[in-house]
Amino acid sequence: MIETIRHKNEILAIIVRKDYRKEGISFITPDDCTLQLGYISHPAGHRIKPHMHHPVRRETIGTKEVLVIREGRIRIDFYSYEKEYLESRELTAGDVILLSSAGHGMDVLEPITMIEVKNGPYRPEEDKEKFEGIEDDTR
Repeated sequence: MIETIRHKNEILAIIVRKDYRKEGISFITPDDCTLQLGYISHPAGHRIKPHMHHPVRRETIGTKEVLVIREGRIRIDFYSYEKEYLESRELTAGDVILLSSAGHGMDVLEPITMIEVKNGPYRPEEDKEKFEGIEDDTR
């Protein structure tokens, strides 16, 4: 229900499938990950005490993305830093993925809506490099 995709001991992605369930609060990412992904499940009547987060300065390198698939089906292809195709996974409505490092591409298999969350500020001219990936008939 949680799948970690690695290449050379580096986390490329973490997938949380729609049927994952666990009571309480659990963080799925390692503590040193610059974008934390947590899962929270509480019964009715549970209270989360009011709180605030201090303005702690953090320095991050790279961009991490979280995609929440709301409707449809998508295939995500994973690539190494050398732009070599590694493997693919399909995601459907209710699945969540953290894209953590190296490269990725996507093919929409059924009409899709999703929410994307990433660390910022976003600077398209510095943040992204596009490259040629695999074609459907090469896998």
